[in-house]
Amino acid sequence: MTTKSTNNQVMGYLPDERPPFFELILFALQQIVVMFPATVLVALITGFHVSTTIFASGLATLGFILITGKKLPLYYGSSFSYIAAIASIMSADAFASYTLNDKISIAQFGIVMSGFVSIIAGLIIKKSGKKFIEKVLPATVTGSIAIIIGLSLAANAMGNAAAIPAGVAEADQAMASGYAWIIALVTLLSTIIYSVYLKGKLSQLPILFGLLTGYLTALVIGKTTGIPFVNFNTVETNSIFSMPIFTFPKPSWEALIAIMPIAIATIPESTAHVYQLHTYVNDLAKKKGSKKVYEIEDKLGLNLIGDGMGDIISGLIGGPAGTNYGENISTMAISKNFSVPVLMAAAVITMIISCFTPLINVIYSIPTSVIGGLSIYLYGVIGAQGVTIMMDKKVDMFSSKNLAVIAVILIVGLGGNYAFEGGMIPMFGIELPALATAAVVGIVLNLILSIGNKEEVSVNEETKVIDEDIQVDLV
Repeated sequence: MTTKSTNNQVMGYLPDERPPFFELILFALQQIVVMFPATVLVALITGFHVSTTIFASGLATLGFILITGKKLPLYYGSSFSYIAAIASIMSADAFASYTLNDKISIAQFGIVMSGFVSIIAGLIIKKSGKKFIEKVLPATVTGSIAIIIGLSLAANAMGNAAAIPAGVAEADQAMASGYAWIIALVTLLSTIIYSVYLKGKLSQLPILFGLLTGYLTALVIGKTTGIPFVNFNTVETNSIFSMPIFTFPKPSWEALIAIMPIAIATIPESTAHVYQLHTYVNDLAKKKGSKKVYEIEDKLGLNLIGDGMGDIISGLIGGPAGTNYGENISTMAISKNFSVPVLMAAAVITMIISCFTPLINVIYSIPTSVIGGLSIYLYGVIGAQGVTIMMDKKVDMFSSKNLAVIAVILIVGLGGNYAFEGGMIPMFGIELPALATAAVVGIVLNLILSIGNKEEVSVNEETKVIDEDIQVDLV
């Protein structure tokens, strides 16, 4: 009887559990692998210093975890929602004569101030309580936002999967593209196989193993064909150790107006992440036989305060605005590893990587097609988590109100992202980010359709309480 129980033991780590040192390092590396591409890409698009952005990501993550009392296992990385706003400052005619560092300093001011918007929102939510959150940000909104976050990145994942190294002769590009797809598919399929079939401790490292499998495949193909899928000399410097370039904010009305309001639109995204965590963490706790309930969804206000502090920390030293990463949540859900100490270790290692050129080159050497293979899985999981949120909250899919809110968010978010360049919707003489617009429209539409609907809401809440009481009695 004892043997059977041991064999069926559920592997995984809850937020307040700490893996042994060697496992902790491996899990931390896995978290770094999945956050790295998006974080670096934001720096490359906006013109921010890459090493500074990486360092800021780690430092802001540490700040977030400490400010939230080590209660929320979330990793802070550069946010795509701010790209257009930051780019508008970096390319503005008014600052055309400025140096790169001066432009970054001006953008930093807007980033720091956006952090205060998140903090104020967090304080309001903490004071207003859970009912206010459920009214303004119900599962129909947060679940739909999670879906469009994942699916709006689908083109990025597929594009990466087919990416070939720079410098390949035009005559060889078709062949190189074919090999890129082989690398991406090997990465994708091996990651899926590892996540489904590995047992015990190894079942918690499918992303890392999938990456290594794809990397090895790229090395073999590169050696055989001469196509440089793996390049160890991305950052050329004579120095092994090099501190990031730190810049400091310069007050600017232009940056304030362009960047600060974006923080409002990222709140539903953050809310979706918290709901995702709540569902998956408590599911793991139940499977492990723990009687402890992790009230993560009640900490939305705390999460926004931590998110805001992350923006301030990042903005003060020269990093872009950011948010907690869905990619890392997907990795935690797949590997069943929600340990806060693992994320703290990942943050510290990330800061070390940013200072050592050889380590940066190792990370950069990961072929884009390998990242694409991983992304197909990870971004899909983000979208699937949106469905999970709505299932967990028992959203009535036969309600006309719910269908209207979900439908509008999905089409505005996805349609806006794919129909217009850069995912910016041209409207009334201005350009609006598709994801942020979908979130705001969804929130407003839900509030309008909720007018005069108090009786129905209370009945649903009463039914939910009865269901929970029945479940408690059965247990």
